[in-house]
Amino acid sequence: MALNSIQLASQALIKIGAMPISSFDDGSAESTVAAALYATTRDALLSAHPWNFATAQRDLPRLEIGPVADYGCAFQLPVDFLRALSAGGGGRGRGIEYRIAENRLHADVPAITLTYIYRPVENAFPAFFDEALIARLAAEYCLPLTESTSRAEALHRLAEERVRTARLIDAQQDTPARFDDFTLVEVRG
Repeated sequence: MALNSIQLASQALIKIGAMPISSFDDGSAESTVAAALYATTRDALLSAHPWNFATAQRDLPRLEIGPVADYGCAFQLPVDFLRALSAGGGGRGRGIEYRIAENRLHADVPAITLTYIYRPVENAFPAFFDEALIARLAAEYCLPLTESTSRAEALHRLAEERVRTARLIDAQQDTPARFDDFTLVEVRG
């Protein structure tokens, strides 16, 4: 079942014994805390791992004004950009040196393809990520709503366990990474 942001936040609130919310601005203490912490917690969890379901590739538009130094070209980052994974060109998504500065990607190539983590809509999250996010939200919501440090610490430990499980499941959604260049083998001939 695909969950939206309110349902995800409500499930986290229920886990700490608080009342669920109907919106992020319904006037309750729960909605105030959820509104303040939801987006940053979601984006931090998405950015913390190269999730397959949140990975995209996009050819970036080149900007007319380039960087001041070090690189020759600047490119506009996507609106939904959270974190860069790699950059490439010529039909490849990696292999080009780059730097992200001033909310732009700088490189020495005229065209670039960026592989990056983006912010998908919540109802596109797989169930394993929903569980990890709900656990992380419950840990974040606990202290402001219950003022129980020991309970918040226990929830943070549980959240880390759920995130580890989600990472393992996500890792099984892709071909294992291989070495493209291993100089020690090449030296042996």
